[in-house]
Amino acid sequence: MAIPVIDFSKLDGPERAETMAAIAAGFEDVGFFQLVNTGIPEELLERVKKVCTDRYKLREQDFQESNPVVKALAELVEKEGEGLTPRKIKNMDWEDVFTLQDDLPWPSNPPAFKETMMEYRKELKKLAEKLLGVMEELLGLEEGHIKKAFSGDFEPFYGTKVSHYPPCPRPDLVDGLRAHTDAGGLILLFQDDRFGGLQVQLPDGRWVDVQPLENAIVINTGDQIEVTIILQYYYTNAVEWDGGLVELTIALDYCPAVLSNGRYKSAWHRILASRDGNRRSIASFYNPARLANIAPATPAAGEDAADYPSFVFGDYMEVYIKQKFQAKEPRFAAMATTTTN
Repeated sequence: MAIPVIDFSKLDGPERAETMAAIAAGFEDVGFFQLVNTGIPEELLERVKKVCTDRYKLREQDFQESNPVVKALAELVEKEGEGLTPRKIKNMDWEDVFTLQDDLPWPSNPPAFKETMMEYRKELKKLAEKLLGVMEELLGLEEGHIKKAFSGDFEPFYGTKVSHYPPCPRPDLVDGLRAHTDAGGLILLFQDDRFGGLQVQLPDGRWVDVQPLENAIVINTGDQIEVTIILQYYYTNAVEWDGGLVELTIALDYCPAVLSNGRYKSAWHRILASRDGNRRSIASFYNPARLANIAPATPAAGEDAADYPSFVFGDYMEVYIKQKFQAKEPRFAAMATTTTN
């Protein structure tokens, strides 16, 4: 199965209905799809490739000499040479990474990096907000609902992670990036168009490649968009019974209080290490503000919202940072516990 590729330019033409249906299927069936003809200038995308590649060249020696994963892999290979059977590295990734946010310092080299990436982030943010509008229309929500939900009294968080996955001498012993779901809202990835490695897990458990495609933007949704009744949590409460107080434990089907009521998937994905090439990956995250209160969406038609708990996104992130590469159900359970205390 190939990850869907959707021509975004058709959204504003006579094929709008078919394009909307394709986007809905991408959100619902896999949780990943690729957009082409996004409106971002091709010339800008080419400049982004160049400045990010040039930036990595300035970081490459430090990665090879100082990154703990390089040392850990070398030690494993050395032990293998001594006749020991090496075990795959479980707590590190074969990845060089740095992040960009408007309110944090930016790299000054190469000279064109900051100007190019600021321009790119501006264009990508427009694409993200247009996609949120599509999502609202598909879900029957009022215009602007998701951005408002992500904001509270603050602007939604918008950050960019620039990664490179250099050639790895033993890809059987380490992952490029371990399997995980993303914590936040909408993720827009400008991935390498020559070297693959990104895989997404289908609902049936199979892993499939997200095929490299020149100047496409890969879209996926995070945990805050997904809402599925996927777990039970238990809470204990003191109740009056036969003249006294007893503890009553109640099991509830819990829907993590997010936005799409289970229709849109927060898909597991990973990046495989490879002996070949130096894979570039530029992921931008349109997430709730840290103090935003995440709660079930109320349909625009006026139907009553489900009476699910809500939580502060920053509280979720504190749990996510510790459990990113683990099952997501316990993260939701932690939020359920928070809301019942």
